[in-house]
Amino acid sequence: MAKSLKDHLSPYVVTKGRQFRLADCDTDARGWKMSKDEMEDALQTGVARLGELQEKLYAQDQWGVLLIFQAMDAAGKDGAIKHVMSGVNPQGCEVYSFKAPSAEDLDHDFMWRTSKCLPERGRIGIFNRSYYEETLVVRVHPEFLQKQKLPPSLVKKRIWKQRFEDINAFERYLSRNGFVIRKFFLNVSKKEQKKRFLERIDQSQKNWKFSAADAKERGCWDQYMEAYEDMIRKTATGYAPWIVVPADNKRFARLVVAATVIDALEDLNLRFPRVSPEQKKALEAIRVALERERA
Repeated sequence: MAKSLKDHLSPYVVTKGRQFRLADCDTDARGWKMSKDEMEDALQTGVARLGELQEKLYAQDQWGVLLIFQAMDAAGKDGAIKHVMSGVNPQGCEVYSFKAPSAEDLDHDFMWRTSKCLPERGRIGIFNRSYYEETLVVRVHPEFLQKQKLPPSLVKKRIWKQRFEDINAFERYLSRNGFVIRKFFLNVSKKEQKKRFLERIDQSQKNWKFSAADAKERGCWDQYMEAYEDMIRKTATGYAPWIVVPADNKRFARLVVAATVIDALEDLNLRFPRVSPEQKKALEAIRVALERERA
């Protein structure tokens, strides 16, 4: 699936962000000629393939994978994670959702709470929001920065540039230590977000998903779009690219995420550990002993 979609994925992958403009990015799957059933079949094929690759990743125990999801509310992060990772062994995958920082978090550096949740080798770690919130919500709401107990002399206009520099250095460090990073921005339109908010209000089984805070943040839409654009411009790299996913169509968004992860794993040339001749002899001896047992 990843090979068949790779050419179509390239418009969404950002490895050099200097000229990036969010206004140039689609929020839907315009021009994508695939029916709902075809997308669903392709996703199921991808989920099965991802499960195979994850098993080899876990067995080989050399590479680690970090998947980061950022988006506005109701963009479909939870759904993408749920559907794309449905075929992965939970033993080799961990998901962390980062909401407002705790008092303990605020007593540390801005990347502390996410750093302690990084995946081990052989595992896939998923961040539902991440350290990038410190260049998004904190930037849109400067009052949050005042709660971070930074010395006043360090809170300058350059703080966002400095945080981008720190993030780039951190992600480069991870990549040099065998961790593959893929970052997804689920690009939902303001119109589609409104539709999904109304569904959450009108459908009782979805009421729990909605809060007044969601609607309040919607009022800062333009500021968030500027912050997201600057974030991608400053942190899109070859070793940690951003995938700007058209998120108005949930099926298509999940397909893009699945194909991207599969493509990244296939590039690692994963394989099950090879057994030495001595180990094979030992296994044969055990097999013979087991066959001689009286069941």
